[in-house]
Amino acid sequence: MHQVYFVREKKKIEVPEGTTILEAQRLAGLRPDAPCGGAGTCGKCQVMVDSQPVQACQTQIQENLLVDTTVSSSLEDAVILTDGFSRPVAFKPQIATHSIELKKTVPGDKRSDWERLLQALADAGAPATEHFLPDPDLSSSLYERCIQGKTWYITHTEKEILDISSEKKPFCLAAFDIGTTTLAGYLLDASCGQVLAVESRMNPQAQYGADVIMRSDYALSHGTEALSLCIRRELDEMLGCLCDRSDRKRADLLQVCVVGNTCMHHLFLGISPASLVHAPYTPAISQSMTLPAMPNIAGYVGADTSGCLLAVRPDQKEEITLLLDIGTNGEMILGNRNRLATCSTAAGPALEGAKIECGMRGTDGAVDHVYFENGIWHFTTINNQPAVGLCGSGLLDLTAQLLKQGFIDENGSLESGQETPKTFFLVPPEASGNGRGVYLTQKDIREVQLAKAAIAAGIRILMKTLSVTEKDISCLYIAGAFGNYMDPASAGAIGLIPQSLVDRICPIGNAAGEGAKIALLNAEEWKLADTLTRNVEFVELAALPEFQDRFVDELEFPPQG
Repeated sequence: MHQVYFVREKKKIEVPEGTTILEAQRLAGLRPDAPCGGAGTCGKCQVMVDSQPVQACQTQIQENLLVDTTVSSSLEDAVILTDGFSRPVAFKPQIATHSIELKKTVPGDKRSDWERLLQALADAGAPATEHFLPDPDLSSSLYERCIQGKTWYITHTEKEILDISSEKKPFCLAAFDIGTTTLAGYLLDASCGQVLAVESRMNPQAQYGADVIMRSDYALSHGTEALSLCIRRELDEMLGCLCDRSDRKRADLLQVCVVGNTCMHHLFLGISPASLVHAPYTPAISQSMTLPAMPNIAGYVGADTSGCLLAVRPDQKEEITLLLDIGTNGEMILGNRNRLATCSTAAGPALEGAKIECGMRGTDGAVDHVYFENGIWHFTTINNQPAVGLCGSGLLDLTAQLLKQGFIDENGSLESGQETPKTFFLVPPEASGNGRGVYLTQKDIREVQLAKAAIAAGIRILMKTLSVTEKDISCLYIAGAFGNYMDPASAGAIGLIPQSLVDRICPIGNAAGEGAKIALLNAEEWKLADTLTRNVEFVELAALPEFQDRFVDELEFPPQG
């Protein structure tokens, strides 16, 4: 056994010889960022040992070590989008509270205390009390409560009693959107639906890989426990923060609605993702559960897309709309009230900073926008800090500008005109905040091409499936943080989305989280989510031979000018 002391975090841990530094970081609860899942290919887990940079995932511990993580990327302090488009719904949650009086049994009344409780609830206006499940613990307290002769407040769902109290309590509800990269949580007042507090975090599962494939592979090799435990702990911490910020108690929280893509759903519940990574890529379970959970649509179109459906309701619109959630997976829904079709494309994590040499998440110092004017390159960084890398929107802008200025041709070949032709330095080392500079390589551009081609091909396949042209699409809803912060013109310039749709873009932010809130606020909306997902036609791109041809066609950048 050897001791490892993490200097920056002031944490000490003892681990067996042969443990990697990355594994030690995980065991110490440091939440390192490891986009490649520890394969040694991304270089994002670099740390300093004896003043020398090493890759944490490739360095085994053979002695006591002092480790400085200052140079490595972490999952802290990122800019996370929590707001999103929503629509007003009537406040009719699944949880209701009724006041009743419990009286002592009179001679001749052979009903049990439980039966008399249900009758009192029915008299107070609670519907279908005959469906309530008997509760032995509650039943055992009813005799004493009847003797007291007080007014009691009963809080219940359609099938069970959740609380009985002599005072009306300030109950609350919580909604969570588990994204592959980020988490967003909302605490709501159960009496009126008001949002009491909002909390966001990076998804700690990123230490096991940037995308769902890497995390699924880890789960298949090591089991789901680590991935499931870390996300549950994170949501538990978020619940604590939400309650503290709202001056509420955890005991006041009665219902939680969680949405996420199908892989996040499975890993949160500890379900093996084996069926998701092998053809025909079906989920292990897609139905709503008593837990309960929002329904999944298909293997890679999950409950987060169900949340977007609830928020936007394209099924009610006469005009044709395209809903696109750009992230590690690019989920999309096309259609109107007559027909809706959906698919998911493996865009990969490039647009979120992974697999890009200077790529990073949206934290301080990330270049978020780039433009070229009067022969000079200009850029902005998050919180105006010295530039240390490129986040997704900055990567998109820089690629688009290099394409427009002729440094990248339609095939994606880079000629920078600088000392290293296949590398373009936006920020030289001496002007950067990392001492290495901020730059884009030929390999980075290829990663952008793969990501944009996957999304563009998915859009084209859906359009063909529904016999829809670009002119027919009245609005392009873009959900998620990347879509919210990106420059639509850049997205059109590189062919991520059809150029003709740029002026029809409507960013809707974290629509998945808004959908989760809607499901909490109205019981009928909760049930509607299940109906909506069953009625959406799923297009399995992997099963279509034409998808590969379309994907190859979309690798090229559109002509400029």
